[in-house]
Amino acid sequence: MNDFTLIRKNLFRKKMRAGLLIFSIMIAFLIFGVLGAFYSVWTSGTSTAADNRLVTVNRINFTVSMPFAYWGRVQGVEGVTNVSHASWFGGYYQEPANFIQTFAVDPESYLAVYPELTMPDEQRAAFINTRDCLLVGADLATQYEWSVGDRIPLLSNIWQKQDGSSSWDFEICAIFDAEDEKVPANYAIFQYDYYNEALAFNRDNIGWMVLTTADASLNESVGREIDALFANSPAETETSTEAAFNEAFIAQMGNIAMILLFVVGAAFMTILMIVGTTMVMAINERTKEIGVMKTLGFPAPRIFRMVLIESILLSLVGGLLGLGLASLLIAGSAAAIAGFLPGFSMPPSVMLIGVGLALALGFITGIIPAINAQRVTIVAALGKL
Repeated sequence: MNDFTLIRKNLFRKKMRAGLLIFSIMIAFLIFGVLGAFYSVWTSGTSTAADNRLVTVNRINFTVSMPFAYWGRVQGVEGVTNVSHASWFGGYYQEPANFIQTFAVDPESYLAVYPELTMPDEQRAAFINTRDCLLVGADLATQYEWSVGDRIPLLSNIWQKQDGSSSWDFEICAIFDAEDEKVPANYAIFQYDYYNEALAFNRDNIGWMVLTTADASLNESVGREIDALFANSPAETETSTEAAFNEAFIAQMGNIAMILLFVVGAAFMTILMIVGTTMVMAINERTKEIGVMKTLGFPAPRIFRMVLIESILLSLVGGLLGLGLASLLIAGSAAAIAGFLPGFSMPPSVMLIGVGLALALGFITGIIPAINAQRVTIVAALGKL
């Protein structure tokens, strides 16, 4: 009988206890896997941001609009290669529960600033030239089963038209996607002119500007020059990199990292105490057996190693089951929530971190029982007979 057989038999000598411990660890790593994947896709905007792409917003807040004339002035700033603008529409389809991220943009310049958005050439031309065209992301089109040629209404929960309605009618003339699955394809855009001409209020204003520079090394100087253009004006600006803007936008939704830390940390601390206490009790139950093993010639380091491996194996089995279940859960729900979280999947980094945590959990919970088992003397152990 080799060491691994002894470890396996000791681990499952009380099947109910071992099963409950593995189940507890599995739940902890299931939570870790799902929240880790969610955090990864939630913050993917910072990883897909172009180095030379800047965003200019109203200095008060990015929800406060700016005059449309700012767009033309920024085009003349040295070092700027392309500049576009966008405005938040706040759209929904049929009923408010069907929320859709929708932006009014200048079509040609917007596609120049975001070259990663791909579509057939004829659809690109249709978006640029068709006044009531709606360009939708592939994930959004899949979610609502839309196709090119469909006519749909989008309603705004913010803006009203001059006729008193809040509904804009569109023809879906193009569907965009991106080669990088981390690039969002869960929103829709349409022509600013079509939107602006019908507005009842806030006409000739834009939400923010997006621009690219000739080189990322020019970002700081270009940003300073743009903000200097509008200093001491009624709508002062703040220009930052796209990555910084995305981080600020995420921060508006709350500190997701802190929430993850508390949820996962609480689960792991609970599991740590349960497994650690159970392992100590299990080793105490086997004190006599350890004494017999030492009598038969098992050296203390070998016993130490067997107890520690038993704890690590217990944690690793539970951890891998939890991560595997999380992967299946994410894969099964990815299509259903693609409109909200595009690219939702289990990142390899989360899997690797999870395996590392499982090993660390097994080591931490097993080190003290292993030391205690190593220190057991034959006289003390057999004296309890």
